[in-house]
Amino acid sequence: MRIKLLVLVAALAPAASFAAGGGAHLDRANVDIGNRAALQRGAANFVNYCLGCHSAQYVRYNRMAADIGITEQQLIDNLMFTGERPHDLMKIGINRDDALRWFGVVPPDLSLIARSRGADYVFTFLRSYYAEPGRPTGVNNLVLPGTAMPHVLWELQGTQDAVWEGHVDAQGNAQKHFKEFQLATPGKLTPEQFDGFVRDTVTFLEYIAEPAQLKRRALGFPVIAFLVFFTLLAYALKKEFWKDVK
Repeated sequence: MRIKLLVLVAALAPAASFAAGGGAHLDRANVDIGNRAALQRGAANFVNYCLGCHSAQYVRYNRMAADIGITEQQLIDNLMFTGERPHDLMKIGINRDDALRWFGVVPPDLSLIARSRGADYVFTFLRSYYAEPGRPTGVNNLVLPGTAMPHVLWELQGTQDAVWEGHVDAQGNAQKHFKEFQLATPGKLTPEQFDGFVRDTVTFLEYIAEPAQLKRRALGFPVIAFLVFFTLLAYALKKEFWKDVK
């Protein structure tokens, strides 16, 4: 019972933090967790840019390494920054009181974020920051207005401005609608490269949300084939047994 409660809390925590989205159009992430190269790049992106604040405390390092196709030594050398042993969980060392003081909220665990919000949501969110000097972090986000999360990928993406268009309604109130983003300061990556970076990261988040899903999908095909064969066999037997009954 206690384990089930912990899993439920983990599922609801990201949803509470990311709730009240801005109603923005969500772009298709088009992730493929069967692409091991994308998973390896995404794992590196996650531990370098996300794991400082966001844990993935329901995933073990060595399980992740086996699934994405790297050796234990490669894991230790390149991806283990917060754990001491390969079987450790992907936790973080940030103090909750410090997180509350810095961000106003404790950064949620991301183990289940791709399942609770969807890969398209996370993909669009990470690409939808825009400059807003009046904000404490200097940025806002179209998908989650007022988010406490800083734009940690700004060096890669650069800074972009949101272009708005508006009109005055019948009551005389000004209505503002998002039109497009305009790149104000280029980052280290081109927009296409940055989209690929984010897609790899979301691919990894999609994987950790259900590490067994590749095996589940692979098992599904023979199970369906068996059920189809068994159905045909049962129908043939039924016809044979009942052929003389009028």
